[in-house]
Amino acid sequence: MILDKEGNVTTVLQENISLSKFLANFKDVYPKIKNDHIIVNLFSFSKLTSNDVLEFLELSDAHRKTKKSFVLVTGKVSYDEVPDSICVVPTIQEAKDIIEMEEIERDLEL
Repeated sequence: MILDKEGNVTTVLQENISLSKFLANFKDVYPKIKNDHIIVNLFSFSKLTSNDVLEFLELSDAHRKTKKSFVLVTGKVSYDEVPDSICVVPTIQEAKDIIEMEEIERDLEL
């Protein structure tokens, strides 16, 4: 598992591993990054469905309750295919933009 920390944002990615193993590894490292905004890069998964993305819903909900952003990045699943409670975008730049917008909303208490 690769953790790329930039300021208060950590990007998580993994190569050549099953989604279930990735989730297990992610849950293991989560305590180390729980105070950061998190971007989960899912580009290494060649087959990804909306059900796979929903595996992250519980983690996403718990992380967002701490007033931190949690964004999944994949081009294989559209944000239209998943509930509004989980954030899915097609590029890393869009994930960074979402985090920035959510920070502004939190600062303004919207």
